Amino acid sequence: MKLSQRLGITYIQTKIKLLSLISEKKAAQKAFEAFGTPYKKWVPKNPLKNTEEIELVLNNKKIAGYRWNHPQQKKALILHGFGSAAYKFEEYASLLTVKGYEILAFDAPAHGDSEGNTTNVIEYCEMIEEVMKVYGPVDGFIAHSFGGIALSLALEKIPGNKKTKVVFIAPATETTSAVNDAFNMLKIKNKKVRTAFENLILEVSGKNTAWFSMRRAMNNIAASVLWIHDEDDTITPWADAEKVKTDNHPNIKFIVTKGLGHSKIYHDKTVKEQVIKFL
Repeated sequence: MKLSQRLGITYIQTKIKLLSLISEKKAAQKAFEAFGTPYKKWVPKNPLKNTEEIELVLNNKKIAGYRWNHPQQKKALILHGFGSAAYKFEEYASLLTVKGYEILAFDAPAHGDSEGNTTNVIEYCEMIEEVMKVYGPVDGFIAHSFGGIALSLALEKIPGNKKTKVVFIAPATETTSAVNDAFNMLKIKNKKVRTAFENLILEVSGKNTAWFSMRRAMNNIAASVLWIHDEDDTITPWADAEKVKTDNHPNIKFIVTKGLGHSKIYHDKTVKEQVIKFL
């Protein structure tokens, strides 16, 4: 972790600790803001090859995107993780064009060239739905990390069938785990702040934190799924994904890797080959 990142986290830790002395609710609001704020907006240093820039508007924010190989009968949508950006999956787009796909990829709200300072899984899910409405239909999906849980929530709302193909790469399986990790990183030990945080999620979404679960969502998804996860992933733990595996959904195929962690996994040559072959 860079010094600037450590200083930023220390500042937030101190801010939340001070706010908790005044109001647990205000401290929870600050924690919620931090939970939804990517540290850096990644943007490509050079223009992407063989692509056109597209966009849509969501919640009065401009959402920036890219499209490759337009028009084609088959379309694939690529969804990046938290703190990432669409351009990091450019190689997947290039490989999919060979298979005759038109490829769509968007920077999530508050990421890349898209507008906004914070986002959450509800908004990311809304973005996916809007992309499908404006640029769809979509036949195949690749989703990494935060993009995975957002996609699972979106797919629940769409009548699924086995012709739809979905690849989850190290998806954020359980929001409860992500919140636990965030509270540990921010060193928030005040149980009243955690309760206020949980109440804030319920207030914003109408759902409790545990509802935002891929394990729950997969019961309502009929698409053909390839789920790739690494045993050593410290960001989206394999322990959460393993519970989905034990549910034995007939439409989900698991590939479990070792030593690739959370980010290296989608750069791995063998993983790329498996993803493209599946789609």
